[in-house]
Amino acid sequence: MAMTPLPDSRTEPDGSAVIRVLSYNIRSMRDDRAALARVILACAPDLVFVQEAPRFFRWRKHAARLAARTGLVVLSGGATASGPLLLCSLRTTVERTEDILLPLTPGLHRRGFATAVVRIGRARIGLLSCHLSLRSDERYAQAGMVLDRLKAMDVPHAIAAGDLNDRPTGRSFRRLAGELQDCWAARPWGDEYTSTPGNPQQRIDAIFATEGVEVLGCGVPRGLPGLSEDDLRAATDHLPVLAALRVPAS
Repeated sequence: MAMTPLPDSRTEPDGSAVIRVLSYNIRSMRDDRAALARVILACAPDLVFVQEAPRFFRWRKHAARLAARTGLVVLSGGATASGPLLLCSLRTTVERTEDILLPLTPGLHRRGFATAVVRIGRARIGLLSCHLSLRSDERYAQAGMVLDRLKAMDVPHAIAAGDLNDRPTGRSFRRLAGELQDCWAARPWGDEYTSTPGNPQQRIDAIFATEGVEVLGCGVPRGLPGLSEDDLRAATDHLPVLAALRVPAS
């Protein structure tokens, strides 16, 4: 069933930017890579917040190939952020990037953030892609680190997105939603649940924005031209989250 379309990307006369933002756990591109590329292309994003980007042998080549197949470029992250990756369209002017490794808990997977400050139109935006811990106490601490990092970027507006490994009722999710706009809650569009594609029953992937960013719609995309249910199931073990946001001129 076709949904009300999200707005297309554009720059408004006042310099504010309408942007399409995608958050997507791609499971190290271990699934159907052609389907993955088709899903991203159908969403027509300006910014892609990736989790579980390839981290091992020739990881840069895999990330570059995904970007090339989707008409995007690699912005930051990958193995140097322990999995989170940022891709962007050519609308984006890059001010700076930084990959951040988080404190390692012995016996657990190393986590990190892919971050950048960019300009689209006359909007200046901080970006952070994250994949939070499976363990509750570590996850809660990392949610605090997300908030601290966004503040440290010293930007007028920011977007954080990722696989939280937590549901909206969980304390880590609530810690983020207490200080940022949970875009799906602010303006639901499409479906809510992101895991798992064959039988989605939980929302553990989300896009957040600072106050002042206008949420025009956010959710799991369905019925977009060129987007098939088969591709959504074949691409990876999460469903993507797509948002349209209006970011004021800085």
